Parts: sequence; C-alpha cells; structure tokens
Amino acid sequence: MQIENSKRNSKTKSVALLALGFRPFFLLAGLAAVMLILVWLMVLEGKLGASTYYPGKLWHAHEMLFGYVAAVVAGFLLTAVKNWTGVQTQQGMSLLLIALLWIAGRLAPFVVSSQEYNWIISLVDFSFFPVLAVAIALPITSKKQASNYIFPALLILMSLANGLTHLQFLGLTSTTATVGNQLMLYLVLTIIIVMGGRVIPFFTERGVAGVTTSVWPWCEKLGIASIVLLACIDSFWPNSPVLLPVALLAAATHGIRVYGWYDSRIWRVPMVWILQMGYAWMSVGMLLLALVSAGLVLREHAIHALTTGVMGLITFGMMARVALGHSGREISADRYVVSAFILIAITPLIRVILPIIFPDLYLFSLRLSGGLWIAAFLIFVIRYMPILFYSRIDGRPG
Repeated sequence: MQIENSKRNSKTKSVALLALGFRPFFLLAGLAAVMLILVWLMVLEGKLGASTYYPGKLWHAHEMLFGYVAAVVAGFLLTAVKNWTGVQTQQGMSLLLIALLWIAGRLAPFVVSSQEYNWIISLVDFSFFPVLAVAIALPITSKKQASNYIFPALLILMSLANGLTHLQFLGLTSTTATVGNQLMLYLVLTIIIVMGGRVIPFFTERGVAGVTTSVWPWCEKLGIASIVLLACIDSFWPNSPVLLPVALLAAATHGIRVYGWYDSRIWRVPMVWILQMGYAWMSVGMLLLALVSAGLVLREHAIHALTTGVMGLITFGMMARVALGHSGREISADRYVVSAFILIAITPLIRVILPIIFPDLYLFSLRLSGGLWIAAFLIFVIRYMPILFYSRIDGRPG
C-alpha cells in the first residue's frame, strides 16, 4: 500500500501542510485526541488539577466537542467545500491563522492566569466557529449552492452553543454550559447524519464490489427531522415524557438507514465497516437515551455512545479516508491502520456497554477505554503525519 512508501518518498516532496484544510486540522485533531484524553485521565487519577476556567467535567466535554471535533469538522469542510464549489478554500497564511486560532483556544485557559482576563479566553475560543463559517460560506454563496447553505448555518449555531458554555464559565449564568454542550453534540450529529447519507452509501458501493445500498427518501427526511426534534427536547426539556418515544423513533429511523446500507461483504473493507459501525452507534445511543428517560441507565452512557461511538468511529474513519484520497493515495488501510480501527471500535464497547452490565467496573472502563482511544490515535498520528505534512504523491495541488 502507498502508506508504506510515504515516509521513504517524503524526502523528495515539498512541505504541503498548509495546502488544504484537512492537512493541519486532521493532524491537530489526532494530537488533540491523544492529549485531551491523556490529560483527562490524569485529572481523574488526581495527578493533575482541572482547569480553573473550565470547571470539572465541563472541561472534558467542552474540549472534546469544541476542540477535537471542531478540528475534524474544520478540516473536513475546508476540504469538501473546495470539491463542491471548485473554489480554492483557505491555504497558506490564511489557513495557518485559522489553525493558530484553534490552537490559541486550547491553550488560552492555561496561559491566562488571572480571572480578570477570563474574557480573553472566551473571546479567543468563541471566535473560531464564526471565522470558519465565513471561510466556507464565501465559496458556497459565490456558486449559489443552496443545498450546502446548511453547513455555514450549522457553524453559526455551533458558535451559539459555544457562546452558551462561555457565559457560564464567565459566571454570567449558572446552567448554560450544559445546554451549550448538548446543542453542540446534536449539531455534530446533524452534520454526521447529513453527510453520512451522502457519502456512506456511496463509499460502500464504490468500495465493496457487487454491493448495492438501499436509500429511502422518507427515511432520509425522518432521520434529520428526528434528530432536530430530539435535540430540542433533550437540550431544553430533558425530563419531558415525550423524550422516550422521540428517542425510540430516532433509534428506529437510523437503524433502518444502516440496514439499507449494510451488506456482510463490508467486513472485507475496513475503510467501509468503520463508517457503518460508527453510524450504527447512532441507534444505540438514541435507544440508550430512551432508556435514560425510563430511568434504566445513566445519562452518561447514552452520551458516550453518541460521542465515543458515533463521533469517535466516524471522525476516525473519515480522517483516515479523506487524508488518503486527497493526497493521491489508494484508499486502503494497512495493518497498522486496521489495528487502530479495531482499537477505536472496541473503545465504546468498553466505555459504554461494560459499565452498564458491570457497574462495579466503571473506573476500570474509563481507564481501559481511554487507553484504547489514545493508542488508536497515536497510530493515526504516526502513520498519517508524513501524508498530511508532504505534498500529494501524484503531483496535483492540494
């Protein structure tokens, strides 16, 4: 596979880290995935103190959503919008500035030590999504691609969600951080639902010989409608009895979606099964939300099914795939990447299912799942750094 030759060939290539959005942001996402979980495990073990700006678990939730996931979203959209519109998205110095803004948002809480200047932390971190929204809106609007207007709109809503978290961190409100994190969770799931419907059936048919997927228009519409309804109820009326039937409806809808895409032959193609397995956690997470509403499981199990399961597997699989495709390489996973896929696939089973069945193993599940997550992303960083850092092997720009 051409990944094997990337290190050997990289000496004759030029540096292209700022040639297209996926390059710096996927590298930053991989590094963040390792560091954020490593730091969080050390905080849980009492070996590090939590951030004074982000209290307790809210730091972990905020940084995984507005740090790690935000980097993946930025890399994906800055790359995809160029493909959709034919207009060059940010590169060079402008791309570097956006990446530095993201980095500043991660470091600011540890650099700004005086509470008097907490507003600087908020301003720096809040600015990222509006800047990214403008960056992708310009080429989309220039080509009048109405079907893609949803993506700048979702980024503006992500800005709102982030703003709600910072209002509480600044002491201006008392409960808006949880609402902001919830909104961000559902906005990311919405992107996955919209993009998943576009690319997962396509990747399945193109990647697995002889497979034809089934897509039902009513299911596509209901999938988006159900997540919007579920987001509104779960974010603003989490104790409403309506949550249970809506969560069950969403679980069934997305389960039907995966059923239409599935074929047993996908297990021969890791680049396909990692995406379908990730999407299958959508139904699991929403089913668990219904069980939360019924008082049968803890809320954090449902949330981690949607984060560690859906977001973890989908983002990992998409970064692995996009990086290969946009660097001119064959879209195929070598044995190291397959091992990383297996590790990341086991992670939500340990983090979510194990403590549900064996509550006494809760702390063990945190440590083990965290270790598996870190190991998977370490493999990603090591294997993909040369690919992300150096120019395409086919000589094309990007």
